[in-house]
Amino acid sequence: MNYYKDLKEQLYLSESEYISFIRTIPFRYKRYYIPKRNSAEKRLIAQPARTVKTIQKYIIEHLSTKLSVHQCATAYQVGTGIKLNASKHKDNSYILKMDFSKFFESITPEILKARLKEAKINLTKDELFLFENLFFWRKTRKGTLRLSVGAPSSPFISNTIMYSFDKQIEDKCQELGVVYTRYADDMAFSTNKKDVLKQIEKLVYKNLKDCFGRAIKVNRKKTVYTSKKFNRHITGITITNDNKLSLGRDKKRLLHSKVHHFITGTLSNEETLKLRGELGFAIHIEPLFIKKLELKYSCEVIEKLKKFKL
Repeated sequence: MNYYKDLKEQLYLSESEYISFIRTIPFRYKRYYIPKRNSAEKRLIAQPARTVKTIQKYIIEHLSTKLSVHQCATAYQVGTGIKLNASKHKDNSYILKMDFSKFFESITPEILKARLKEAKINLTKDELFLFENLFFWRKTRKGTLRLSVGAPSSPFISNTIMYSFDKQIEDKCQELGVVYTRYADDMAFSTNKKDVLKQIEKLVYKNLKDCFGRAIKVNRKKTVYTSKKFNRHITGITITNDNKLSLGRDKKRLLHSKVHHFITGTLSNEETLKLRGELGFAIHIEPLFIKKLELKYSCEVIEKLKKFKL
């Protein structure tokens, strides 16, 4: 399949119109901001126009059959998620958490091209021209092409470009008796062997440099070492001292309070809708907690919340 020619035929454009269209793709994005988790900062979301989004999905569907994603990647994959990500570490006492700094923004067309070459996918100059404009956007008119948070193609690209890094880290972790997972830009390492994780931190820096030069970096402020002596949290999920997954005490207290306000009629419709989503998450992570809510507030109340609509 020649991606460039195949897409041109489907769009029914002349060569000059087609090239002009491709060049405009990095600017066909709608921007908005959402709050970051556990932070006062806001995250910029750049969402492509509907036509661009459709093309991205179409090409990625084909690429995903040729480019692998490592099994350690637990985000954006069917059958994975934050629960699986946390559960892989629940039986280990010592945990290291590391984050990438501005992960999506750090991924450039050159990094994707290197991944394609590594996978022995040979593309024409026209196809590479299409890919760098289709999958990357420009924040400003003369800005650098970067991966956007908001494009349907970005999750897969962010996962596949990390394949060699994930493999190298996983291979070394297995030698050292360490469990490794990566949920998007969040890396988690766990073990029952004391003082092993310091080696892993150094290894991460070395492998990042080997794989990406200085393009992708660690946010040193978010590097955390923890153990059973302290609260253990991975991707927002608490791991209890008896090695179970939990919402955490604070989250449970908040949910109790919201259910009470719902019963007394002091919870707004918007907050009630949000509570419905939070209960769905709670059922997924800690089903026993929902049973306790039902015992305290009645099954009818909880069922009513589950079905609430505006």
